[in-house]
Amino acid sequence: MKELTLTLLSFVLLATAAMAQNNDAALEKNKSFTGAKATKKMYHTIYQLDNADPKIIEKALRNINNALNDVRLAGKIEIELVTFSGGTDACLKGSKYEAELKELVQKGVIIAQCNNSLKERKITRDQLYDFVAVVPSGNGELIIRQGEGWASIKP
Repeated sequence: MKELTLTLLSFVLLATAAMAQNNDAALEKNKSFTGAKATKKMYHTIYQLDNADPKIIEKALRNINNALNDVRLAGKIEIELVTFSGGTDACLKGSKYEAELKELVQKGVIIAQCNNSLKERKITRDQLYDFVAVVPSGNGELIIRQGEGWASIKP
């Protein structure tokens, strides 16, 4: 009986040691991961901004800049920011986002405002920054872009 107990205890200790080695290997493997490889010639992403909360607007702008600054995507990314509903506020003249939006456009980002939101909120085109594009509907833009295979991100 004593031998059986010692044999079982030895087996448990060996199994525990083997599991610990597997866990260490998994931790080390994860530690060495450097991210996905950008193997395509081009990537397309549309960001959805439908919230007037300054924290959400700033997050969206930061996310876009982060994508533009990702070395894996350098020269391989096309980005569109579509604004509608509360997100319209970011594109209104006098908002604190003019310089950031203009800088994104200068980096090649398309900034597009939903015309339906303009109509619903009784906002005229001349109340927007003059560099902002207008699309028939924000939802339509998202649907079309997703149908074209674009990644869709909602910060």
